[in-house]
Amino acid sequence: MAKDFNSLQVVESYDAHIRKLIPGYELVHQQIQAVLNCHVAEDAHILIIGCGTGYELGYLMVLNPTWSFTVTELSENMLNQTRQRVEAAGQLHRVNFVLGSHTTFEQASCFDAVLSILVTHFIPLSEKTNFLAKAFELLKPQGIFLSFDLIQAHSNFEQRVLPEFCQMQGLSASQATKMMQRLEDDFELISQQHYQSLLTEIGFDQIHCFSQIFSYVAYCAFKTSMD
Repeated sequence: MAKDFNSLQVVESYDAHIRKLIPGYELVHQQIQAVLNCHVAEDAHILIIGCGTGYELGYLMVLNPTWSFTVTELSENMLNQTRQRVEAAGQLHRVNFVLGSHTTFEQASCFDAVLSILVTHFIPLSEKTNFLAKAFELLKPQGIFLSFDLIQAHSNFEQRVLPEFCQMQGLSASQATKMMQRLEDDFELISQQHYQSLLTEIGFDQIHCFSQIFSYVAYCAFKTSMD
């Protein structure tokens, strides 16, 4: 059964639980921060697709006080949690909150960066191209797209090691088993080669895989060539 991301119980436990599920969760976010620092200006406007409870937004706001943000989220309770976090920090003036998908946005070329962190692997195969193409359309020229997602495993290696690692992070054996079943039932995984091909076909340039932990891969790509 798919996890209900609008459930208050899921929302309240999300931040603690995800750190047990995702290898290198904190490290990847630090890498994303470093990539953004190298490629976006001080007055950047950044789109975060699927902001969840706002962890990613929160640390970016603290580290980059001159950036502004638009965040989307399909779960109303998740978005409310993000809004409460931003309000508590006194930063509501820097964030535009959108309950819905970026694919419905009518504007184009309006963001310096678009982030899709742990989102694309949930998108149905038939919708992935449109999902990524809209992110491309929303970027300004020379804008950067960043993603971090689970891909198809090359072998049984990851299927054996990933649940073991997650138990070391605090999951119980039964939770690890359920996690692996969810990967089969709820995720729409594609190969790394397929993902790179999609980015290329859409028009992205300078595509780099800048991090990989087991079958979780992080990519950056640009709307036009970068020197």
